[in-house]
Amino acid sequence: MAGISTNEVTSMSYERPVIEKGYANQYLAVDLSTSTLAIEPIAAEMKNVFIGGKGFGLWLLWHAVSGETKWDDTENAICISSGPMGGTPVYPGSGKSIVTAISPTTGSVMDSNVGGYFGPYLKFSGFDVLKIQGKTDRESVILIDGVDQKIQILESSGLPEDAYDLSAELTRHFAGGKFRSISVVSAGTGARNTLIGCLNFTWYDSKRKRTRYKQAGVSALIKSGQLI
Repeated sequence: MAGISTNEVTSMSYERPVIEKGYANQYLAVDLSTSTLAIEPIAAEMKNVFIGGKGFGLWLLWHAVSGETKWDDTENAICISSGPMGGTPVYPGSGKSIVTAISPTTGSVMDSNVGGYFGPYLKFSGFDVLKIQGKTDRESVILIDGVDQKIQILESSGLPEDAYDLSAELTRHFAGGKFRSISVVSAGTGARNTLIGCLNFTWYDSKRKRTRYKQAGVSALIKSGQLI
């Protein structure tokens, strides 16, 4: 495999906040149509009413769309969120995250929970929620680097079509040999050809020495794009 190449479209540096009672108290908003990144505060009302996880995703989706918004409109948002217990190993299920969006199959709001490392890693990087809107015709990667505290939108080429190969290649490309430190979210080829698809959330299996993934049953808004 020849490997992938990337070119930065836009980036921003940020200061990772201290997690307070399970909350980073901010979320990351990405607009692929305009290639913009923004860090927004979590309103106190969000925590008081919805606590986290599914509630945060539904709150942000509600404020992003209108009653006329269709699944393929640019304002439809994919929200990936983790609750205040996200990444806390003593609680079963704390590694999960919740995906919310308007479904293309029903036209209504849907949510799906999924395992893997992405939810906890998002929290450790300093964000309670990732909200993605917009469309792009380019193969794109959103890179959230919680160690160097930098976020990038990258234009990419050479990405494999197969979902397993794609996840493995992105992990190899960005891990710097530390494969367990990477989690990839990708739509896969199903999103290009059907209205019923999944988002793949990865983790690195050290015993088998390969990237594995779990699925969130949400049809992908991003026809061309990956998150890591």
